[in-house]
Amino acid sequence: MATAVASQVAVSAPPGSDRGLRSSGIQGMNNLCFGNKSWIGATLAWESKAVPPRHANKVLCMSVQQASKSKVAVKPLDLESAKEPPLNTYKPKEPYTATIVSVERIVGPKAPGETCHIVIDHSGNVPYWEGQSYGIIPPGENLKKPGAPHNVRLYSIASTRYGDSFDGRTTSLCVRRAVYHDPETGKEDHLKDGVCSNFLCNSKPGDKVQVTGPSGKIMLLPEEDPNATHIMIATGTGVAPFRGYLRRMFMEDVPKYRFGGLAWLFLGVANTDSLLYDEEFTSYLKQYPDNFRYDKALSREQKNMSGGKMYVQDKIEEYSDAIFKLLDGGAHIYFCGLKGMMPGIQDTLKKVAEQRGESWEQKLSQLKKNKQWHVEVY
Repeated sequence: MATAVASQVAVSAPPGSDRGLRSSGIQGMNNLCFGNKSWIGATLAWESKAVPPRHANKVLCMSVQQASKSKVAVKPLDLESAKEPPLNTYKPKEPYTATIVSVERIVGPKAPGETCHIVIDHSGNVPYWEGQSYGIIPPGENLKKPGAPHNVRLYSIASTRYGDSFDGRTTSLCVRRAVYHDPETGKEDHLKDGVCSNFLCNSKPGDKVQVTGPSGKIMLLPEEDPNATHIMIATGTGVAPFRGYLRRMFMEDVPKYRFGGLAWLFLGVANTDSLLYDEEFTSYLKQYPDNFRYDKALSREQKNMSGGKMYVQDKIEEYSDAIFKLLDGGAHIYFCGLKGMMPGIQDTLKKVAEQRGESWEQKLSQLKKNKQWHVEVY
């Protein structure tokens, strides 16, 4: 795989502001209360005595009916008709030539590194589903194989199947520029920079890009039950597929999919300037406080319960009782981001399970068997 700081993904077989739920918001063993609703297992019920979330006085609560009026119409709706997701429509030997629409830096000046939101026009010829990836072949010669093109780099798609223009003609990628620093001098060595991430971040509107795919099935959003619970855990550019999920749930007017469940996003980044798509996510929180939770782990700005840096696994531990109860009720849980995120998360989940008198190995096996466990790391 190419460098781990870009949003390139390698699909792993399933292995292994803070506005979260506090213990005071849990009523009884089975009731999890968010806003005005009580989540019993994974089932939605009304609960008039729910403890209001801490942001209750800061937002204008809207009913689903009111909020849906502001949703965006999408087309063409025949993108909903396929029974199976498209897979490998374009292969590395015969990629599709798409066009760069825009490249936008989406982190602040104090963020370590640069992350860009890149919109690509595929003219409707490379359709995909939420949670899939595109392959990108950067221009130039593969230095390890003289005369051959570069290898394909995979990037999680950061938009719904309708794209940011809502017309099914574009896709969006969230890419962190991979810059190499010499470990001895600390200076940048641009000869060793990530080839594909720098090509994409340096692109200009109108530039051509070679696209393969789409690929991937493990991160597809299950839509059989529109009232299901989805717990999404991301580090950095791993938030890409979750942006697609949330736009489908809360931004787009999709007749086939009227989401009425619970979506809970945990996002781990270095600091406030590193937050990705924060404005979008905050807007969902205001419009759908009963259906969306948003917790941030800012490692350079927040402390965990032990006084150390706050990482995403610390947030998981903080809300572990709620998470385990939701999983017991059938919730789906997704992990996307750096490969190094998983050992700490697995250790945390194992510790919590043991504290609850459960075997994490057995629980994990059951989650995989039930297709509740979704992992994609790079």
